[in-house]
Amino acid sequence: MTTTVADAEAPDSGAPATGPTGAAGARPVAVARILRFELVKQFSAWRVRLLVGLCWLGPGLLVFAVDQQGTLPSDTLFGRWMHATGWAGSLVVLGFSGTWALPLVTSMVAGDVFSSEDRLGTWRHLLVAVRSYRRIFAAKALASVTVIGLLVAGLAFSSILGGLLAEGNQPLVGLDGHLLTGGDAAVRVLLSWVCVLAPTLALAAIGLLGSVALGKSPMGLLLPMLAALGMQVAQMLPLPVPVRLALPGYAFISWNGLFTEPQQLGPLLIGIGVSLMWAVVSTALAYLLFLRRDFTNLNNDGAGRRVLTLGALPLAGLLAATVGVVAVTTGTSGSGITQTKVQNSVATVFTHLYPYQQREMRQPPVTEAQLQTTASCDKSEGLGAQQGPGNDWRCTVSWVVGSSGVTAQAIYQLNVTANGRYEADGDGPVQVNGYFLIVAGGKVVPNPLWQFDGNVDLLH
Repeated sequence: MTTTVADAEAPDSGAPATGPTGAAGARPVAVARILRFELVKQFSAWRVRLLVGLCWLGPGLLVFAVDQQGTLPSDTLFGRWMHATGWAGSLVVLGFSGTWALPLVTSMVAGDVFSSEDRLGTWRHLLVAVRSYRRIFAAKALASVTVIGLLVAGLAFSSILGGLLAEGNQPLVGLDGHLLTGGDAAVRVLLSWVCVLAPTLALAAIGLLGSVALGKSPMGLLLPMLAALGMQVAQMLPLPVPVRLALPGYAFISWNGLFTEPQQLGPLLIGIGVSLMWAVVSTALAYLLFLRRDFTNLNNDGAGRRVLTLGALPLAGLLAATVGVVAVTTGTSGSGITQTKVQNSVATVFTHLYPYQQREMRQPPVTEAQLQTTASCDKSEGLGAQQGPGNDWRCTVSWVVGSSGVTAQAIYQLNVTANGRYEADGDGPVQVNGYFLIVAGGKVVPNPLWQFDGNVDLLH
């Protein structure tokens, strides 16, 4: 028995319905019924059930367990604040998810939704039963998005619940050092999880494209993971800002801008827009490849040369066009990390954290305006260009102590990454930032000025 595109699409095109079953008047199955069938198939797979359990239980248990330890993942964004607030744990999970969990989820779900039919040899049976290529594609794509959305919701809900059970709804220190109330932190954490849906959809669309184009080949299943890994490596390189923002994976890290004041929304909105564009284009390419596939040839489980002409080349063109549009609309070039930006960011964070430290130590209150904080930073001891990422930034922070008018100074060593995030490590004096613990109300607590995280806005 053979099935052709013309046979399968006759009912949809309005022609007399003489489908592959040979029954005149046969109509394609409704999309809702196919979608239910596809969801049943998805949740029948042991790997999907395992992912559901891990996503809805794992993050909460992990956050709660880590919070009970004396050592925190301080090298992870917001990890150093997990003992201070329950919202930090969810952000740690979000950072990990953007790097590993979400690419894995999209590979296991979207990357296998079409290729599984090739491995099982069930395409002809499915086409005979449904009688519409378009509806099969729509149902499979919708089923994949539904399952992925459920898994992302599980990651968010579980991590938030675990953090709140461990530390409660306490204020969160933002990336510019200012304190976010519990309610404000909750809104921004939820928005962060919503924002990463855009790059997740982009990876899911790439998975659909690989699943259609590569058939039985395991490369289709691995394509979202490989794409995410490639974009992560690219984000570590000193790329120009337009190229960095034109990568769909940038939205996995640009949510950091929600935790500054004012919020760094420019890179975030560009990242979301680019991701959604990649999702639409990749899905459209997968649809075109699916319609042109020859299901009558049992030896043909992929799209052959069309993988290049309707897959790789259009996406390369999309990347080039996006780089050009971002460069023209933002007017930026280079790394986006300058000496002035680093100095202003470090001074702002210190200005917000110093009064917080003094309150913790039960010292007389001091206002941010009284500090008159400034920062002087140089890279490579002033040798070479004073811009760009690197772990050779050194900053001297100066501020006015109380009402005495005396100026004090503190030294920080900075490791500035290519995406604008930096970690400042205190280098003295001991009473300010030279030791990782302070005494607060008779208790020993972490010193907020010993190490802190910050974020340089690459656009402004």
